[in-house]
Amino acid sequence: MYIVQIASECAPVIKAGGLGDVVYGLSRELDNRGHCVELILPMYDCMRYDHIWGMHEAYRDLWVPWYGGAIHCSVFYGTVHGVKCFFIQPHSGDNFFNRGHYYGALDDHFRFAFFSKAALEFLLKSNKRPDIIHCHDWQTGLIPVMLYEMYKFHGMDRQRVCYTIHNFKHQGITGIDVLWATGLNNDLYYLNYDRLQDNFNGSAINLMKGGIVYANYVNTVSPHHAWEARFENEGYGLGHTLEVHQQKFGGILNGLDYSIWSPEVDRYIPTQYGVEDFELKVQNKKALRERLLLRDEDKPLIAYIGRLDDQKGVHLVHHAMYYAMARNAQFVLLGSATAPDINSWFWHEKQHLNHNPDVHLELSFNEELSHLIYAGADMFVVPSNYEPCGLTQMIALKYGTVPIVRGVGGLINTVFDKDYDQFHRPEERNGYVFFQTDSSALESAMHRALELWYTNREGFYQLAKQGMRYDYSWNDPGDKYLEVYDFIKA
Repeated sequence: MYIVQIASECAPVIKAGGLGDVVYGLSRELDNRGHCVELILPMYDCMRYDHIWGMHEAYRDLWVPWYGGAIHCSVFYGTVHGVKCFFIQPHSGDNFFNRGHYYGALDDHFRFAFFSKAALEFLLKSNKRPDIIHCHDWQTGLIPVMLYEMYKFHGMDRQRVCYTIHNFKHQGITGIDVLWATGLNNDLYYLNYDRLQDNFNGSAINLMKGGIVYANYVNTVSPHHAWEARFENEGYGLGHTLEVHQQKFGGILNGLDYSIWSPEVDRYIPTQYGVEDFELKVQNKKALRERLLLRDEDKPLIAYIGRLDDQKGVHLVHHAMYYAMARNAQFVLLGSATAPDINSWFWHEKQHLNHNPDVHLELSFNEELSHLIYAGADMFVVPSNYEPCGLTQMIALKYGTVPIVRGVGGLINTVFDKDYDQFHRPEERNGYVFFQTDSSALESAMHRALELWYTNREGFYQLAKQGMRYDYSWNDPGDKYLEVYDFIKA
């Protein structure tokens, strides 16, 4: 099968969040199975060019219609750790991708509408006719719209679109001038509730809604989050649209790349280990303490890795840190804040706790250190307010670090409570789950984990090893995406 993925990110060359990991991981999985997979990406000035091999100009004169004229683009080709990638570089005073950042500009809607238009023009002009176009999030929501309303009349009538939504909170709500720019200039037709009109702002269009309405299949990144998006508030106003299109909507859990995230092969940790030699894990705990200047005593070490923002339940992350210290445990945090007030809050905490030998706050992101924390910690907290899938809890499981998670989104699809899970046998359970958003609920789950560590160390290690045995690789998600591709291609 010939599959083209169109996205705004691909790790490690372009990574702002989990989207980049998924695009790369899925592409690599499908490629390893013998399918022809190509990616189309923006050519940002700030991406990691050191992760691209054999970069060269592949298509010199791509003219992309834009408003009443056209913008000249070049298309470059290179491989990102074996994945075939095309990068679109516009030559325009707009400097769409020469901003020093991926997102956050006031004209992001125009930037990614142009990218979507350019990606389809490149497929059209280069005579690429994939079986499947797989696009992601609001940035590429216009692709199925333009494919169905424009490009199918120019020889692209057999392409089918899978549209994956990684985060419903950001939907690309904007004015109709974006439509004029791309050539979708029939206001009354598109500004219709059954097409692109935003569900709550009658004068605005919603690019993510356009993707849902026009794609052949739509999915989000875990089965439980698909349910939340339809029946709770996690669809951020798109619940009715998902209800209307429920026959083509589902959830597919993300996967992990175990060639990177496995303690048996991890090159960033001093001592590799697996289920059979789990006792070696403690050497990484000792190395982590030495690196972060934590005291080396027989006490549990709890970790948090991730953004510090409201989505991640930052108030509970803060509470977990102090509860851990109150229970004679150590706490390590690695992550950066997305809002100035949260950033100030945690920098204040860092200065306040700077000489405490049982806590360390690393307010940045360090890929190498994250591997050592996963390998060295005993427990891992993920108290998210919402979590479409979550990768950190799956990494923690693989490293034998017992997760303590809130029961939302993909967390509930991957972590099964040791004491209360009714759907898995005791030998299949792998962590602790709480459901409310208050500190008492978090404390209850942390208390149960800490009590097991203190009173039944072998039982705790057994629980950790049960988590290591789960397979959250791309193997099963790869099967499910291929089933979707076959279904919409038939």
